[in-house]
Amino acid sequence: MSKAAPLETRALVRIALFAALMGMLGLVPPIHLPFIAGVPITAQSLVVMMAGLTLGGRDGALAIALFLLVVALGAPLLSGGRGGLGVFFGPTAGFLAGYVAGAFATGWFAARLPGPRPLADFLGAVLGGIGVVYLIGVPAFAAIAQVPLAKALAGSAVFIPGDLLKAVVATLAARSLAQAGLARR
Repeated sequence: MSKAAPLETRALVRIALFAALMGMLGLVPPIHLPFIAGVPITAQSLVVMMAGLTLGGRDGALAIALFLLVVALGAPLLSGGRGGLGVFFGPTAGFLAGYVAGAFATGWFAARLPGPRPLADFLGAVLGGIGVVYLIGVPAFAAIAQVPLAKALAGSAVFIPGDLLKAVVATLAARSLAQAGLARR
């Protein structure tokens, strides 16, 4: 059983920067859709994908976890100015938990998928940043909002085109950061 490598100062700085970027995008006003009340369209899911692609699975997940810790402490950094422990018991709670797993999975998939790097990154973002986040978020939303899972799935489908666009943007951003020497890999 191998031991995880300790975090270096440079990695800690990158983790903190991505947590701060997640908070900054929380200032972008959410778009609320009437047919899936409680789950807005936000820019923050873009950072989940970018963190996984740029920092790798472990550090990407740590960046999102750090952000959520700050939110839990009361900072109103979620889209719409939400923060505090209450958000972890509302309809978006599963998506918030899914963000950590999604960042990890994005980095994990992108590092292991064959093919050209941009394609592997895009597929990693789709599988981790969309697939894993929805796998955790949608059932939790259905349970908390007390709606049938099929209805929650159908309502969540409207987010997929925007999330696919975010996966493209995350892929391009990760590639630019890698070319600038700012990505972990």
